[in-house]
Amino acid sequence: MFEKVNSKVVKVDVGQAGGVVARTGAMLFYQGQVGFAPHQIPGAGPGMGGGGLMRMAGAMMAGEHERTMLARGNGTVHYGFAGLEVQVVQMQPGAVLRVEASRLLANTAGLQASVVSVASSGGGGGGGGLMGALRGAAAGVVTGQGMFTTQLSGQGAAVLLAHGGFLELQVGGPNPVVVDPQAFVAAYGNVQTELKSAMGWRDAVGRGAGEAMQLHCHGQGVVYVQASEEKL
Repeated sequence: MFEKVNSKVVKVDVGQAGGVVARTGAMLFYQGQVGFAPHQIPGAGPGMGGGGLMRMAGAMMAGEHERTMLARGNGTVHYGFAGLEVQVVQMQPGAVLRVEASRLLANTAGLQASVVSVASSGGGGGGGGLMGALRGAAAGVVTGQGMFTTQLSGQGAAVLLAHGGFLELQVGGPNPVVVDPQAFVAAYGNVQTELKSAMGWRDAVGRGAGEAMQLHCHGQGVVYVQASEEKL
């Protein structure tokens, strides 16, 4: 699987990994017989059926999703992006990783991938479908966070990106872990996330994202936060 070369670069044996999906421009160099082809996460395309609102949500979903390339063959590939810090997450069966598309560097190709609304994921609140997309759009105006997040499950590994380094926050106590949406990178395990308003919409105008909206995380698992509010 993925091995950290330093705090900003990982390497992977593509053959042993069964293929690697990585954002376009992340490949630094490789050795061996490796081929690369365009790849798309299911659900990330603009062809969402239904009426005008559904098509609009589909177009926004496609716009937020990062372009990716699939690497296959036999060889070792080194990945990194924009000098950002990297974090390897080893995926276990039954666990789910939800990560901002801009903060996902790469993952093994055998993981199941989809795109879901970020407004409320992993349970209650009906985060999926058109209403979830519209709620995500409204929240994104205030938070600066995207409408959609990438969801990975299965057995394999993924690599996260962060500006300023990572903090790993354990989720599982009686109280939720509350995160500034702009600092949120990913949630791993059985973690439910929900965007909540910290004040009235009129009061939120002109305020920072952390003051106006908060991402509440509860369940069991880990939340990854970057030591910065800078968008990637």
